[in-house]
Formats: sequence, C-alpha cells, structure tokens
Amino acid sequence: MDPILTVENLCKQFSDRPVLDDVSLSINAGEIKVLIGPSGAGKSTLLQSINYLVPPDSGRILLEGRPVNAADKKALCGYRQQVGMIFQEFNLFDHLSAVSNIEIGLIRVKGLQKTAARQRAMSELDRVGLSSHANHYPAELSGGQKQRVSIARALAMDPKIMLLDEPTSALDPELIGEVLSVITKLGQAGMTMILATHQIAFARNVATEMIFMEAGKIVEQGTPDVILNHACCLRTREFCSSITDLTCNK
Repeated sequence: MDPILTVENLCKQFSDRPVLDDVSLSINAGEIKVLIGPSGAGKSTLLQSINYLVPPDSGRILLEGRPVNAADKKALCGYRQQVGMIFQEFNLFDHLSAVSNIEIGLIRVKGLQKTAARQRAMSELDRVGLSSHANHYPAELSGGQKQRVSIARALAMDPKIMLLDEPTSALDPELIGEVLSVITKLGQAGMTMILATHQIAFARNVATEMIFMEAGKIVEQGTPDVILNHACCLRTREFCSSITDLTCNK
C-alpha cells in the first residue's frame, strides 16, 4: 500500500535552536499515528510543518506520492483542503454561529451555494452530535462543544488526512471524553489521522502506531504494546512509565 502522506527529512530551527531534526515518517490510509513525548519535543511543530503553517527549513512532504509545492499558493491551498488541522485552541469565529463557522469555508473555498453549504454543515454537526446547537455562538458553547465544531469544520472539507494537535489540552477534565469519543468514531470509520496527545489510555486504544519524540527527533516508534510495554530505548521506557504512573494516580 502506498502511503497517503510521506514526510522526508524535515528540519526546523527557531533562533538557531533545532526543533525538528531530520524527521521522517509515512502513514497509510486508515492508519492512526499518535505522537507522544515531553513538552518541547517537537510534536506541535511537526504537525504545523506538515500543514505548512510553520514552513520547514528543509525536507519535503508528499501527499499520495506527489511533493507539495509550498511556493505555489493555489497548490498549497488545495493541499490544505486535503489535510485538515485541529488545534489545541478552537479557532472559531466568535461572531458566527456553529453552523456558519462550518459553512463559511464551504462557500468561500469550495464554492458551494448557500443552501448546499448549509446542508453539508448541518450533516457534519450531526456527525459530531451537535445539530441541536447549530445556531449557538462560540460564547454559548462549552470547550468540548467548540472543539467538536472545529472537528466538524475540518471534516466538511473532505480531508484525506487529519492532523490533531493535543485537541483536549484546553479542556476541563469532564469535557475531554466527548471529544475523544468523536475522534474514536472517526478512526473507526477509517479516517487517517496523526495525533499528538498526552491521553495515553486513549492513545493505546486507537493508535495503529505510537511515535515517541524528544528534542525534535523520533526516538522510537511501534505498536502501542511495543512502545508502552516493550520499548527498546531507555528514554522511551522512562517517559511511558512516568506518564502511565501519573495517569494511574489521578
């Protein structure tokens, strides 16, 4: 099977400090790869570089075998439509209702008529369990509901792969479950995803592969069982042990 997305030798520096150091990975359609590692490991920068929100200094990215030409604005816009991005913060338009937050991209980017865009937006809201909140504004929604609207907005663009950057980190503990449930259902439906998270129990259940990062490098990768229970690298074992202990002691 040919990878749907390939990252080759990605490097990025901020103020002469490397934050991505020769990172390479690939993902096939339907797989879920979960990035784990300490804060500052490069997980968020990797996801943002894949989406070219933080342009890499070197390396290349291929979607379905075709290199991304970031210098071509039209091509980059088309690429971003196929690579959905979910952030730690929700990035909704405060002056638009939930349904309008979704349909605006369908109208302005995909060129759908208002009626068709509204139907698609409502369908995606229903998919994340929020059709009854269609006319609510972000200020009227909980954090979990805002994140689900963000996911619905990304899904409306028909992405081939989703990038999720710690999508529950800004949520109160009681709201995390509703977002993880939506992500789990997307995975079960075959959505391809690269996800950064500290929710280790969740990652164990959904990941096709877990990738441990530190200091801008991929240290080790493998199935959840391998990474969490039989890691070869001492640093991987230390990290997984500490974060597992922290979860058990909550």
